[in-house]
Amino acid sequence: MKPTKMKPKKRPSPPQPPEGSQQEFIWENLKIVIIAFAMAMVIKTSLVEAYKIPSASMEDTLLVGDFLLANKFLYGARLPIVGWQLPAIRDPEPGDVFIFRYPLDPSVNYIKRCVAGPGQTVHVVNKVLYVDGKVFKDPDGVKYTQPFVKPNLHPAPNGADWRQPDNFGPFKVPPGQYFAMGDNRDNSSDSRFWGTVPRENVLGKAMVIHWSWRPDDNSPDIALDDPLSVPQLVLYNTAHFVQRVRWGRLFSPIN
Repeated sequence: MKPTKMKPKKRPSPPQPPEGSQQEFIWENLKIVIIAFAMAMVIKTSLVEAYKIPSASMEDTLLVGDFLLANKFLYGARLPIVGWQLPAIRDPEPGDVFIFRYPLDPSVNYIKRCVAGPGQTVHVVNKVLYVDGKVFKDPDGVKYTQPFVKPNLHPAPNGADWRQPDNFGPFKVPPGQYFAMGDNRDNSSDSRFWGTVPRENVLGKAMVIHWSWRPDDNSPDIALDDPLSVPQLVLYNTAHFVQRVRWGRLFSPIN
């Protein structure tokens, strides 16, 4: 009797998804992406936003190449698209490091220290800042790079001198305005030169440095006519990564 050959069993085919389930799967994932994007936009525009420091006007509190996070909710953030402003927890106060739209060009964001608010009087005498007749104590990051004092030669109307940073005022801050100064007092374009900051221009309060990238004059530039400039830059930054990161500044609070 010849042995019967067993026919190999066919593997059961995987169950086919019911009609329409593929479209549902795509739609469910698309909804996740849309919700995540919407939440990111809400956080960015209304709660917390990242900024990069491009100039030395806030040294040594903030350095060129610092990346910081700012609290936009504190001063009353604006909701995206509709533009409604949420109630502020408080207004800017003297001593706050705040971000605002530059009054002479609102498309540009500035970061300075608020030294006086509405109704307060600012007076700079031989580089010393007085607010309401009292010396404004310099925070730890404030510095002066020019030891000499420039004379007050060009007083402007109302006793304020908008062109002389070492001897300025006295000047009373108008309602709804704030007086801003850079911590690098001898190298800062601020309210001593271009005026006060309107309340509606204020965006947020600086909170923490989340990244700090040291400038490097030897770093190669990207050239549009040179396709190899991009990989050259990547290779250079990779090789010098450890040296360029200011590790001690990461996650430092801003005071």
